[in-house]
Parts: sequence; structure tokens; C-alpha cells
Amino acid sequence: MANTASAKKTARQNEVRRVRNLARRSSVKTAVKKVLIALEEGAQQAAVRELLSEAASQLGRARGKGLLHANTAARKLSRLTRRVVAHYKSA
Repeated sequence: MANTASAKKTARQNEVRRVRNLARRSSVKTAVKKVLIALEEGAQQAAVRELLSEAASQLGRARGKGLLHANTAARKLSRLTRRVVAHYKSA
């Protein structure tokens, strides 16, 4: 356990950040999962594009907040976009 006042404050800040990052990470995962579920269920292309846009926004926000490395966010978005395009190209 922290002994000095500054160490105690840092511990409090770390806990707040941990909880905040957990919520952000969860929202990113949920947005990506919604796109994948919509593809599996055969949703309309417009609806999937809307969900993809939301997922891209969440990934970009996570990248901007330092939750994801920039290349990781770009890779996830690229792979997700390729899956959406391939799904409607084959259908």
C-alpha cells in the first residue's frame, strides 16, 4: 500500500483510470460485436454500414485516448471493413 500522500493520490488516479479504460474497452468490443452479429443475421447493408461507422468511431476514440495503439485500431477497423465488404460482395 502507498505510504506518501503523492503515492496515495497516484493509486486513486490509477483506479479511476482503470475503471474508465475498462468501460471504454468494453464499448469498443460491443460495437465490433454488433457489426459481426448483424452480418451473421443478414441485416440490411445500410444498417451494417451504420454499425460499422459506430465501430470505427469507437476504435478511433480508443486510439485517441491511448487505450489502443494506433496500428492496432487501424488493423481492427481494416479487418472489420474487409469482412463487411466481402459479405456483401459474395451475397
